[in-house]
Amino acid sequence: MSQADDPWAKWRQPAAAEVAVDLPEPEKTPAAAAKAADAEPAVNAAEDKPAGTLGVRKQARATESAGKRTPLRGGSPVRKPYVAPSSAPANSTGQPARVAPKPASGDAPTGVRLSKVMSERGICSRREADLWIERGWVLVDGVPVSELGSRIDPAAEIVISKEAVRDQAKQVTILLHKPVGYVSGQPEPGCTPAVTLITAENQLVQSGDPEYKPWMMRGLAPAGRLDVDSTGLLVLTADGRVAKKLIGDDSQAEKEYLVRVSGQMVKGGLELLRHGLELDGKPLKPAWVKQLNEDQLHFILKEGKKRQIRRMCELVGLKVVGLKRVRIGRVRLGDLPMGQWRFLRADEAF
Repeated sequence: MSQADDPWAKWRQPAAAEVAVDLPEPEKTPAAAAKAADAEPAVNAAEDKPAGTLGVRKQARATESAGKRTPLRGGSPVRKPYVAPSSAPANSTGQPARVAPKPASGDAPTGVRLSKVMSERGICSRREADLWIERGWVLVDGVPVSELGSRIDPAAEIVISKEAVRDQAKQVTILLHKPVGYVSGQPEPGCTPAVTLITAENQLVQSGDPEYKPWMMRGLAPAGRLDVDSTGLLVLTADGRVAKKLIGDDSQAEKEYLVRVSGQMVKGGLELLRHGLELDGKPLKPAWVKQLNEDQLHFILKEGKKRQIRRMCELVGLKVVGLKRVRIGRVRLGDLPMGQWRFLRADEAF
């Protein structure tokens, strides 16, 4: 790290002139004087060494560690020096925060990254956690932690500040009734991304909704796919907690579909759809499948591979001619008109 990037550099490295003044000149015996005279060229060579070399940095660190440190006032709260648990500030209970010490060179790190623990607890996404840590908005056992990459005891108490709560409240989640012809994610040739439907004109306004503002589109992304030929409920969110719950590796959120098909199902096809198929060489999770009539099926899945239902039906002799998603988790499409959207209400959760 350069001195420009390290606000503590001048504190860590006292000037060479100051070190020289502090060193008393020992009395020399004749033999010592002669020995010093013989070594004089080596001393001059050391003085000619360019400042900033590894030798100088080691010497500065040794000088610093030998004396008492005086706390530096002011400075950025984001770049506070790391404090090991043995000397960590005490919280309201008088106990030090459970922050793991930095490992010595070559040692394995201890503890778990704070951002990872926050994500696993559903507090926020890792990206949000890093942002809040930088801003000093995260407290571990009552003590602010503002160094990125900090590791903690996984059982430590984590609290976010009011500023983080307000920041998270700005991250909206939107429910859209996607029509055919719109893609949920990256645009495909001849298709339009579904996010373009999120306009003030297309909003279904509900009691208690915030007023729609263009800045709400910042960071908005689909939490799951719905292919171009399908309709129904599509969730777009800027909230990392919602995205993790719907599309995280350990997501258990159910997706419910009504599927219209054509063709003749193979013998035992319904049981195969439920728990006997694999895609791309990998077995599918068990599915709940019911035949409503001769041309309509009812699916409930806990995964969402690309064009999964269409490919599953092809494996049992059926062709999907219409597919509509009507529920994700505990949130239903309901009577939301096609092509319109609404905010996720405060009383709703996936």
